Amino acid sequence: MEEQNGVEKKKSHRERHSGRKAEKKKAKSTKEQNLSDKQRNPKAFTFNSAVKAERRFRRKEDIQTKKQHIPLVDRTPIEPPPVIVAVVGPPKVGKTTLIQCLIKSFTKQPLTSIRGPVTLVSGKKRRLTIVECNNDINSMIDVAKVADLVLLLVDASFGFEMEIFEFLNICQLSPVGGSRAVHT
Repeated sequence: MEEQNGVEKKKSHRERHSGRKAEKKKAKSTKEQNLSDKQRNPKAFTFNSAVKAERRFRRKEDIQTKKQHIPLVDRTPIEPPPVIVAVVGPPKVGKTTLIQCLIKSFTKQPLTSIRGPVTLVSGKKRRLTIVECNNDINSMIDVAKVADLVLLLVDASFGFEMEIFEFLNICQLSPVGGSRAVHT
């Protein structure tokens, strides 16, 4: 070959362009080009740590279960609560007599002794609870907070007494649904 500066230049390598070997190389290179990254290098797409992969799986499952809607139990009562009617007034005005008459008009049966609140059915979906209020301040405060309707009994021959004014002041402080005055 030719010499340049005392170095002999050798013949360079020439790849085959035809024949069986060239066809094999060409088929191999086109096959590699058609492969995806995951098929070409499968180890690059596996997880490095089994513990980390398990934690990731558990976290994904936890998030998925939190997103699921869990139906809550409906705790609202089927029947609405009864309307509480309080009968308030000084002693010997006729509170017990009024309650007995109300019970008799609803049930068609007399009730001789009343101990505590009495619940009556006044309609298909309506109940009444009648409560007699004692003549002390503490029970008046409790009744004023709880009652939906207050029947205030006043002796017409005697007029307004101190207990009535006390109860009216208590009612101004606590919200009462309604109050009615009954003169006897």
